[in-house]
Amino acid sequence: MRRKLFFLLFAILFGSISAFSQNVIKGIVIDKDTKEALIGVSVYSEESKVGTSTDLDGTFSLHVSSLKGKVTFTYVGYSPLKLDAKADLGTIELESNAIGLKDVVVTSSVAIRRKTPVAISVIEPEMLETKLSSQEFPEILKSTPGVYATKQGGGYGDSRINLRGFESANIAVMVNGVPVNDMEWGGVYWSNWAGLQDVTRSLQVQRGLGASKVSAPSVGGTINIVTKSTDSEKGGAVLYSMGNDGYNKIAFNVSTGLSKNGWAMSFLGSKTWGDGYILGTEFEGYSWFLNVSKIINENHQLSFTAFGAPQWHNQRYNGDKMLITEWQQQKEKYQFNPTYGFDAQGQRVEANRNRYHKPQISLNHFWTINDKSSLSSVVYMSIGDGAGRAWRGNSSVYSNLYGTTTATGMLNTKYRDPRTGYMDYGKLQQENSDDPNGSQAVLTESRNNHIWTGLISTYTTKLTNEIDVYGGVDLRYYAGLHDGKIVDLMGGQFFIDPSRAKINEANRPGLTSSFINEKLQVGDIVYRDNTGYVVQEGVFSQAEYNKDKLSVFISGSISNSTYWKIDRFYYSKENQKSDVKSFLGFNIKGGANYNLTEEHNVFFNTGYLSRAPFMSGGYFTSIHTSNAVNKNAINEKLFSAELGYGYRSRFFTANLNVYYTKWMDRTTVRTFGNDQNAFVNLSGLDARHQGIELDFVLKPTYNLEITGMVSLGDWIWDSRTQGFVYDSYGQPSDGNNPVAPEDQKPITIDMKGVKVGNSAQTTFATGASYRLLDGLTVGADFTFYANNYADYAIEVPDIGGTYKYNTPYKVPNAGLLDLRANYRFKIGPFDANLMGNVNNALDQVYISDSRDLNPRTEGAHDWKQVAVMYGFGRTYTTTLKVKF
Repeated sequence: MRRKLFFLLFAILFGSISAFSQNVIKGIVIDKDTKEALIGVSVYSEESKVGTSTDLDGTFSLHVSSLKGKVTFTYVGYSPLKLDAKADLGTIELESNAIGLKDVVVTSSVAIRRKTPVAISVIEPEMLETKLSSQEFPEILKSTPGVYATKQGGGYGDSRINLRGFESANIAVMVNGVPVNDMEWGGVYWSNWAGLQDVTRSLQVQRGLGASKVSAPSVGGTINIVTKSTDSEKGGAVLYSMGNDGYNKIAFNVSTGLSKNGWAMSFLGSKTWGDGYILGTEFEGYSWFLNVSKIINENHQLSFTAFGAPQWHNQRYNGDKMLITEWQQQKEKYQFNPTYGFDAQGQRVEANRNRYHKPQISLNHFWTINDKSSLSSVVYMSIGDGAGRAWRGNSSVYSNLYGTTTATGMLNTKYRDPRTGYMDYGKLQQENSDDPNGSQAVLTESRNNHIWTGLISTYTTKLTNEIDVYGGVDLRYYAGLHDGKIVDLMGGQFFIDPSRAKINEANRPGLTSSFINEKLQVGDIVYRDNTGYVVQEGVFSQAEYNKDKLSVFISGSISNSTYWKIDRFYYSKENQKSDVKSFLGFNIKGGANYNLTEEHNVFFNTGYLSRAPFMSGGYFTSIHTSNAVNKNAINEKLFSAELGYGYRSRFFTANLNVYYTKWMDRTTVRTFGNDQNAFVNLSGLDARHQGIELDFVLKPTYNLEITGMVSLGDWIWDSRTQGFVYDSYGQPSDGNNPVAPEDQKPITIDMKGVKVGNSAQTTFATGASYRLLDGLTVGADFTFYANNYADYAIEVPDIGGTYKYNTPYKVPNAGLLDLRANYRFKIGPFDANLMGNVNNALDQVYISDSRDLNPRTEGAHDWKQVAVMYGFGRTYTTTLKVKF
């Protein structure tokens, strides 16, 4: 019934017919403080009941029936304005009503068009609200040049994003100027931020080096998210959304407004729940946001912000990719979940359940020292608490409890009910119950808790009217607790952890058989128990020259990253602490933008950085089971250069840029042989990413906007690298036993010319938004993916010899069509907005994620040797938002 009502709504919206008017009201809308053009400002004629929005240069043209009455200007984060209607309103200045957003710490990493010489894309608040639907942040960026985003396994918050071929570990994500990438391995779990879209004020993507001033910059690009602050206007809103597969969302926000004594507060809360599009991926998530701000006097301002998104969701394991023939045999087809199943009592076993809450708390202080200088500082804390479930025990047993076999892409069938095709966990329960040695496989929670604190402080001064200088510090401390806890014995009476039998007695003297064979129960720790520590100290500086048409900047930073860990499982108390290692990194970058005319501008940027290897997989070779370190770890290096051209007019805006990036000495460590503490350090692994990007916005009429982009990438691995095997003590090894240095055999991995996988190298998108009378807007977006090569693992099969990799399987091209509509109207004195979205409206069947099973096979790779995961079919939501 919901689906019928939803499509009936869409039929009504798309069936409406617009009428054209004779009079035109024109103008340009800018920010009162920065004088920057504001994009997407709502412009509405109360007399004629028609509206429009400003384009990328802040201009607008509003066709009205008569030049009477008032014209209202409204924009998220700005005070509304009403002016008398006339043909030429000239320049309209809107004043920010946000307390705290002027803070340099929040906005210093945000680029400005026609000034900052980087390639940028911006998702404006209005588009974020109308396009997001039930999608996640990475997906809303899919029409951005260089971006490839997928839902991976399809669980709530499990999406991923690649930018110019670089994975999330090499894309900096900033929230209010604070970095949120994992301190141990660099990635971002978007499920930790699943409610962030509810509090986002602006979303910007900087491709390439970016404008971020923190001391540890990104490789592929930067995603800047600025949350809402305290609105000076009293009021709020309520929202309800529903969609396919039981999707529901309720939300509210309220603001006290700015009081006479300078206090203001905003609060937001939401709940999202549903059954999930993929079989067995139920979820429940909450988000909360609080901002309290105080204008102390004209020189000092404080802003306290806290937000979080506690959630739990059942997953389809991202590694459960299957052969195409395997998918075709399932009755649920591409919505099948290989680990979905039941126990002996017919109860669901939630084998892939994730829960997490990672609130971020920050206190911003802005001090206007004088008319030339200011100091802005933010102290922040992030507290992570959560876990994901995993099987532990006898590897010959628990390996069959994962949905598929990674090496073959075939379904595991040992514990699968042949009648239903689902997992029969009751069979495991019976085996565990009958086994006198206890459970051979148990369900555990892999906990990953952390405390992360930091301080970023930026001093800004104006040396002359043309020269601004920035300088600051970036300090971070991180402690991450990792352990495994039994949550279900799965029918057995006890569990003997086989990980204890692998403990090296030299690392933990006094091992006893009673400890190794201890009969463990629910709540006991298994497999791992360690805390990783990261301390980072950095300084950064930047000088900017701005005069007339020219803007130039040069910046640099130095950062020192220190790693160590305490392992309480595999080591005795006196041996628990690992070696401590510090890596000194730096970066220098510069660029210039020149505005040739009011319409044309050109820019370039270039830079070089040296970045510490990641703690996990770079310095520590097997971080959860050993304190063994890669003593030969070196910094990764990157060189980048980019040229760009921009055109702005009232009707057409376009950006064209060409980039070249060389990624050198990527750290790659692989465990080897029977001794999982033995590893191969592959140094000198290089990649080259280059390409051309074009995006444009066309407004042929006042109520029609057409967008488009083309991204042509050429990303390849560009080196042959050599490595040697070492044991956990850093001594030469053959993978099983120590050897003399002269007897070491080199391992050569030849990646020369091999395509970078896991991201579409060619994308294009086009979209249209058509504004009808009485606040009705309809839109469509089409995105096309091509030259999408499968992911693959770099493996070391044996000691000695050369192992050549070949270009992996190329996924078939795919095109997706999304439809949307929104209708703004009044419910009594309240403003309301009714929105509808249909994503993948044509129900296109396409491969979103893939893994080549034999990357060293010579010749063309075909579909028979690739494991895949399919993207979502047609999904929909409808949303009602009422402001008060």
